[in-house]
Amino acid sequence: MRRLNRWPAPRWIRVWMLSATRGGDGCFWYAIGLMILLFGGPERFLAVGSAALAAGLGIAIFLKLKKVTGRRRPCAFEPHCWATLLPPDQFSFPSGHTITACAVAVSLGQFYPVLAVGLAFCALCVAASRILMGMHFLSDVLAGAVIGTALALGVVQLMRAVA
Repeated sequence: MRRLNRWPAPRWIRVWMLSATRGGDGCFWYAIGLMILLFGGPERFLAVGSAALAAGLGIAIFLKLKKVTGRRRPCAFEPHCWATLLPPDQFSFPSGHTITACAVAVSLGQFYPVLAVGLAFCALCVAASRILMGMHFLSDVLAGAVIGTALALGVVQLMRAVA
């Protein structure tokens, strides 16, 4: 972790990671959801509803887990982190950005397999940005990916069963 954050990343990587983190704040996923609502075909409401429910459950889970674990962020005690953003809160475990990114990407990918690789790449960029920016440890991001993916798969299965 320390070696990674001491790495003098080229400017284009820093801009890319900052953009991925900012997109992971929600605006990117909202835009994808809107595009699917407009052009997504007959399953569009089920797809966006599943993604929204999985993301909403993920947010509730990570807010609770952050309070319970109380793990400090790497940028709080590592002076060499190249984070240029103020974190949304002081706790790092699990990564809420990664939970949300995986929940939305996996949910929508279940309905639109042609988009799955692109959505997974976007979620991976969000997850990587959280580590490279010094906001999370690798374990925070891995836990977030597992939680977000599990929620997405469970919600999609449930929504398809009741639809």
